[in-house]
Amino acid sequence: MKKPTAEERRHRCTRKRRYRTQGDALDAALLAGVERARIAYRCPICGHWHLASG
Repeated sequence: MKKPTAEERRHRCTRKRRYRTQGDALDAALLAGVERARIAYRCPICGHWHLASG
């Protein structure tokens, strides 16, 4: 599998919801009822927090 280009990584980032803090991201997962299936990570592109399947 080839490594994604900078444009592909940026596109993935812009499609995801951004959270100011890790706590905000995990609270959103809790409210959605998927906290066990999600992890929060700091995005190296935008600097905000996103949720990912874990």
